[in-house]
Amino acid sequence: MAFSHAGELAALGTACCWTLTAMIFESAGKRVGSLPVNLLRLVIGLAFLAAFGMVVRGTPVPTDAPPGAWLWLSLSGVVGLTIGDLCFFQALVVLGARLSILLMALVPPLTALIGWAVLGERLEALDWLGMAMTVGGVVWVTLERRPAVDGRPARLTASGLLLGVGAALGQAVGLILSKFGMGSYDAFAATEIRVMAGLAGFVVVFAALGWWSRVGAALRDGVAMARIGLGAFFGPFVGVSLSLYAVQHAPAGVAATIIEIQPVLILIPAALVFGERITLRAAAGAVLAVGGAALLFL
Repeated sequence: MAFSHAGELAALGTACCWTLTAMIFESAGKRVGSLPVNLLRLVIGLAFLAAFGMVVRGTPVPTDAPPGAWLWLSLSGVVGLTIGDLCFFQALVVLGARLSILLMALVPPLTALIGWAVLGERLEALDWLGMAMTVGGVVWVTLERRPAVDGRPARLTASGLLLGVGAALGQAVGLILSKFGMGSYDAFAATEIRVMAGLAGFVVVFAALGWWSRVGAALRDGVAMARIGLGAFFGPFVGVSLSLYAVQHAPAGVAATIIEIQPVLILIPAALVFGERITLRAAAGAVLAVGGAALLFL
């Protein structure tokens, strides 16, 4: 593939990274809870980004970013990495990686709807068809009656659905804010700004709710910390940076669509690693959801 498709390749890399981190953080979250995982993966991810910036750009902090970039990327970090990811990580514990990622197939149509409502972007008939296919595929899978796995309920819960939709909305809004604020700025440095803002958001949440004891318990769990560190490398460091590079070098809709092939990528590892039974209905729903998302940006 030609280098002109660097953005599309970055989006594919993002999808692979986020599929992997979903499974890693699911296992870590079941040991120490999703909240400490959220905070600690940003701390570790920020350390990776600062070290990378020092080696590649000669500075551990993106002090050369313009004020506008700081503003919009910080907002993107709070919306996407604090609010959106808080919903997503809790959804991982409630629903599991496969269903949580399937709900994230809502990101492309949500992005299109926000663009229509806020930016006045006109949707064509093919766009509405793609949205209907995407939502239909997600509903088709999530309404499936499932056997219990690891003691979890056989059916999707209302709280899990709300968490998944909240995560998708946070990513969609965060993506728009990131593209608007980043411009031609370095993707890894832009990610560092987002991570700093997202981490600050979590510090406020933990301080307000008195959750610091949970972080201490997580720090004492060596297995969980190893998994969080691995997930932080492929998530906040590599994955998020690739996602910003993708929207910087490809149309945001195209990048979002490629990133959302995660429902297809998750099926086989969910079966092999977690022992989940993948039905024909689940496979068909995943393909329908991703196919509909692709139609949005033809």
